[in-house]
Amino acid sequence: MSRLDWVIALTPLVLVFLVGLYSKRYVRGVADFMSGGRVADRYLLSIAGGELQAGAVVFVAMFEVISRSGFSLTWWGWLSGPIGLVVGISGFVVYRYRETRSMTLAQFFELRYSKSFRLFTGFLGFFAGILNFGIIPAVGARCLAYFWGFPEHVEVLGRIFPTYVLLMAGFLSISLFVALSGGLITVMIINCLEGIVAQIFYIVIIVALLLMFNWHEIATVLQAQPAGHSFLNPFDSGAVKDFNVWYVLMAIITGIYGTMAWQNAVGYQGAALTPHEARMGNVLSRWREMGKGAVVVLLGICAMTYLNHSDFASQAASVGVEVGKISDPKVQSQMTMPIAVSHLLPIGIKGVLCAIFLMGVFGGDATHLHSWGSIFVQDILVPLRKKPFGPRQHLLALRCSIVGVAFFAFLFGALYRQVDYIVMWWLVTTAIYVGGVGAAIIGGLYWKKGTTAGAWAALFAGSTLSVSGIIARQISPHFPLNPQEIGFGACLIAMTLYIVVSLLTNRENFNMDRLLHRGAYAMTVSEPKETASAAAPGRFVWLGRLIGIDSHFSLGDKWIAGTIFAWSILLSSIFLLGMAWNYLSSWPTWFWPGFWHVVGIGFPIFFAVVTGLWFTWGGIRGIVRFFARLRDERVNHLDDGTVKDHQNLAEQSH
Repeated sequence: MSRLDWVIALTPLVLVFLVGLYSKRYVRGVADFMSGGRVADRYLLSIAGGELQAGAVVFVAMFEVISRSGFSLTWWGWLSGPIGLVVGISGFVVYRYRETRSMTLAQFFELRYSKSFRLFTGFLGFFAGILNFGIIPAVGARCLAYFWGFPEHVEVLGRIFPTYVLLMAGFLSISLFVALSGGLITVMIINCLEGIVAQIFYIVIIVALLLMFNWHEIATVLQAQPAGHSFLNPFDSGAVKDFNVWYVLMAIITGIYGTMAWQNAVGYQGAALTPHEARMGNVLSRWREMGKGAVVVLLGICAMTYLNHSDFASQAASVGVEVGKISDPKVQSQMTMPIAVSHLLPIGIKGVLCAIFLMGVFGGDATHLHSWGSIFVQDILVPLRKKPFGPRQHLLALRCSIVGVAFFAFLFGALYRQVDYIVMWWLVTTAIYVGGVGAAIIGGLYWKKGTTAGAWAALFAGSTLSVSGIIARQISPHFPLNPQEIGFGACLIAMTLYIVVSLLTNRENFNMDRLLHRGAYAMTVSEPKETASAAAPGRFVWLGRLIGIDSHFSLGDKWIAGTIFAWSILLSSIFLLGMAWNYLSSWPTWFWPGFWHVVGIGFPIFFAVVTGLWFTWGGIRGIVRFFARLRDERVNHLDDGTVKDHQNLAEQSH
């Protein structure tokens, strides 16, 4: 790292502290700390929420996937495009959840089911969440330690410590400052500003990589794979373990089933100005991800080229020497690609990528700390108390809980040793919670016959099966099911039990209008009114309705949603055409490098440039409007997540 690299990389620290100090003044109640006052617009939500997937640990996880599947997994991933977009455009789960005005998912469970169900799911979600989060600070610190070329161990006051442990302590301290200073207000603003800067930095990195590597070099490496393990031809990748077509198919089903179930960004789920803004934030995030994906893929395949092409043999040897100094074989495997990236990037560009890593670490870790710390208070302490917290007491409890989560993450990251890919660890720890509650969420929001007994049955089945899978894989690494398969089976069984048990125990239909503040209950809470536009006559109105476009979509909203849906349909059409064509006659080997050069590299780079400009404008506008609404906000101290008689306490005063 040169001086220029360090200056670029450490600039985000200044941004973090300035925003933290400024945002603190806007926290006047629990709703501000937990949900940002519920006044965030679509751009603020999409950019800030996206930064949760921009930290060093996410890059490491994606490098693991790319280094084992190449572009083949991208091909099979096109199966899910239209399905995922219909889920997003329709506002499936997201829209109705925002209508409940819940701050956490377990609060919704008390509104819909019972206090005991809220308590148990609150504890289970907290337990699964801190396990899931536990490896993130450690992997991020390791990545940056090796990226910066630091030794594996350092001596401090006569004692030897792993370098990553000291870095992890520093990163968690900064993330704590973000989460404690202004709650979700600070977390969201910092993430949005970091996201805006990162969008520009992505373009800089892409340009540098295109100047350093030519496609012929990259294609040569990607083609040099044994039969059954092709990185380019998806029809010759059947021997690839874990990351294959079955991984994608199961991910589609578990993704729909677990929509919004995972609570690592719980504050964002209730922070939107209106339910429609929450839905559009979800749609916009899919646009932004297309641009961000370009830099991750390009970095991955360029690192593979750097390590394996003969033109870079001498440079790759130095990477091998550095990797060889790492004592843990699993860590060696994880850190090979990040170390290669640190060697191949020139001065200045290395600092740019490091800044992206650091911004992602601070923003992502702060979001996790805020979410899991809040869940402990809101869904375990609040329901157990006979007397509600006072406003100051409540905020103090939230901050203490967040500190506790950080302390656990530090200890867990320092002591735990991984046996799975990062992505697989996330899948199985997520399934501990999502495997059971997915059924309770969907049934609770959409089915008036769903019962508390059905929710309990689904929860116990899904969670028990998932935990059993974790234990089995820890005991025997050769256990026949991988984490994706374990989670998939748990979801299917949980959903079946929810339906069967609910039908057997239903005695009275649940009042869905009261839950969703509709009909006679629409005016019980003061909410910004959503404008509904009359459906314009036309030949394609039926198509809009089919994919979830309703009267709340403006003309601009329809273009945003319709265009990305059309792009997804185009990719799926290419997929179906390719499947049929290759079934009759396989495409020649020479075709695939050119195909992925255009579709896998060219198009994503185009989207990176377009979304970089588009979301910079939208993000700045979103921040300005956010602070303006906070200044005009009327604080209701009863709006603290307390539920009485299946109704939020703040609503009973109306």
